[in-house]
Amino acid sequence: MRTYIYLVCAIVCEVLGTNALNASDGFTRLWFSLAAVVGYAASLYCLSLTLRHMNLAVAYALWGALGIVLTGLAGYFFFRQRLDMAAISGIGLIIAGVCVISLFSKTVGH
Repeated sequence: MRTYIYLVCAIVCEVLGTNALNASDGFTRLWFSLAAVVGYAASLYCLSLTLRHMNLAVAYALWGALGIVLTGLAGYFFFRQRLDMAAISGIGLIIAGVCVISLFSKTVGH
């Protein structure tokens, strides 16, 4: 269970870091720039803790896919960024791929 808590923390920190990076305006806004660096560092640290007990491919797939979905939602709600149907379809395919890995792969070590 602790492994999943670390993974959720890694995902949340990555999403916060990515959104701070967007708000940093090319690292010209100090506090958002610092938040981006701290968010990414915390995310990688939590991901490294996740990898102690979870297969690399599965952990990275979950981290990446959920990060993409949550970042897309945050971009929509906080930055008024719109996604077209191709982008939404692509995100849907990423989610489907993670579901296939998680549900059917014999390499899943969790």
